[in-house]
Amino acid sequence: MREKFTILFDLDGTLVDTAPDLMRAHNHVMNKFGYPTKSTEEIRNLVGQGAGAMLGRSIWGQAKKEFGKVQDKKIKKEMVKDFVDFYGKNIVNESTLINGVKDFLKWSKKNDISMAVCTNKQEHLAVDLLKKIGIYDFFEYVAGHNTFDYCKPDPRHLTSVIEILNGNLKKSLMIGDSETDANAAKSADIPIILLEDGYTEKNTTEIYHNHLVKDFVGIEKIVSKYL
Repeated sequence: MREKFTILFDLDGTLVDTAPDLMRAHNHVMNKFGYPTKSTEEIRNLVGQGAGAMLGRSIWGQAKKEFGKVQDKKIKKEMVKDFVDFYGKNIVNESTLINGVKDFLKWSKKNDISMAVCTNKQEHLAVDLLKKIGIYDFFEYVAGHNTFDYCKPDPRHLTSVIEILNGNLKKSLMIGDSETDANAAKSADIPIILLEDGYTEKNTTEIYHNHLVKDFVGIEKIVSKYL
């Protein structure tokens, strides 16, 4: 039996532009707890390490503090819970697929490529989003922030999924949009295709990558070289 090629995808900012709906959930929480709101563009720089990290970076980012160091753990938990609850009920109001995603997923399926999602979004939210936006059935596995005891940039988030799919590290690649994805892929020793204008504060020149693309249009030309 021929060993399949495996592609791992990040979700927010890679497969789906989720920033508008994340911004609404973020601002709902900030208004409730008396903190400044953010624009959609500002939110793009905060996403990638889970809801708690996003809220913490939003509030305490300029002071170089982490959300995990907030003394009042009860308030911290309330804020994350409120965010997840609100976002879960409004997950695809304005979110849209990144240009070319569906055509590329169809091409990959046609070429017998195994596909999975590795995201720092909570697993149930990731699954719900993928279903509601119409691409869930393309994936054999969805690994979220809470699927394992670790998540990106820990390379095990990627290597564990490849193992579950009976894949091979030497026949796998990652597609992502931020340093979180890139650092995980680099540590796992698999190539990464990086999307420009990702959900990150960093320039693409500061982020490790093997290939740089604007969107998914024509990306199969790059992937074909690895098959």
